[in-house]
Amino acid sequence: MSDWGRVDADGNVYVKEGDAERLIGQWVAGGDAEEALAFYVRRFDNLQTEVDLLEKRLESGKLSAEDAEKAISTVREQLVDAHAVGDLASLSTRLDALEPKLEEARAKRKAEREKRNAESAEAKNRIVAEAEKIAAGRDWRAGADRLRVLLDEWKELPRLSKGADDELWHRFSSARTAFTKKRKAHFGEQNVAREQAQKIKEKLIVEAESLSGSTDWGDTSAAYRDLMQQWKAAGSAPRNVEDKLWKRFRAAQDAFFSAREAENAAQDEEFAQNAEVKRALLVEAEALLPITNLDAARKALNSLAERWEAAGKVPRDQMKDLEGRLRAVERAVREAGEQEWKRTDPEKTARADDMISKLESAIAEIQADLEAAEAAGDKSKAKKLRENLQSRQAFLEMALKTASDFNR
Repeated sequence: MSDWGRVDADGNVYVKEGDAERLIGQWVAGGDAEEALAFYVRRFDNLQTEVDLLEKRLESGKLSAEDAEKAISTVREQLVDAHAVGDLASLSTRLDALEPKLEEARAKRKAEREKRNAESAEAKNRIVAEAEKIAAGRDWRAGADRLRVLLDEWKELPRLSKGADDELWHRFSSARTAFTKKRKAHFGEQNVAREQAQKIKEKLIVEAESLSGSTDWGDTSAAYRDLMQQWKAAGSAPRNVEDKLWKRFRAAQDAFFSAREAENAAQDEEFAQNAEVKRALLVEAEALLPITNLDAARKALNSLAERWEAAGKVPRDQMKDLEGRLRAVERAVREAGEQEWKRTDPEKTARADDMISKLESAIAEIQADLEAAEAAGDKSKAKKLRENLQSRQAFLEMALKTASDFNR
């Protein structure tokens, strides 16, 4: 006997529903009534477990509103004429209590869906804007890589409404297509330019190799500089041949310049003795400083210059120092000559004598006028003449000093 069901003497099994009973089966297993009731109670327990799980999953949010609605409907169907012993009405009541939660889940799911759609719309608009910006540019390598990343991002985003999604996809796809066409055209033009550069560089290599054995160091060095400028101006050849072309071109240059360096090294060794001779000459030249006898210094320097030229060339790394020391002595002799000329310039002496003569005449006239003014008692005029006389006398002293400097 159970609070929710019973088994009669004929083995019929009943479940209580309110004040009434409903026949749910007949026990024919040959056991006692308790065993029969336990079988149908277990069926009820299974239904109750399903309701428990529904409540927990809906509460946790792990079950979508759509799936929850289907599950509730399924359990409700199982409760209709259920062959189970237990409080079936309470299970229906618990299912009814899930309906408000189901509405909350629907509202939450709708809000989440709208949020995802808004975020997806924002993300897709950002992707489209960036793709169109890339399509307008010319960053072929980074642009292509970035467009692939944007495409992967697009695929991960939820779809929008068909019209909105199709419009954005069309813009995105058009930007990618436009960029791809421009990129292919660019690399096509670049390939043509690289092939042309290859032809130019192959000709330059032939010319460089023809010059590699030359011993005309100056002109050939200039020719190689010109070839290098042409090489740079030609641009890059295809990647699979650029390095090979450069190695051939560089090898021709290296052969020439190595030979030139060897020749220069041999010459430097030969010129080392000349440098020692010139250092000895510099000792003589620098002993002339400071200049005390200009004529003797000029004669000595002329003799040194002849012996300097006769000594021949010196190593290039010593040339600047040796020449610079000799130029310093020459400059000192030249400056001493200029100073002597300034001091003895006849024209300047004549101008100085003329000025002295004029100043002396003027002073004599002013002296006579001053004496006349003093005799007449004209103090004002006498004062002005006296001041004028002092000024002229000062100028005369300066002129006499200058003339003395010229005549020393």
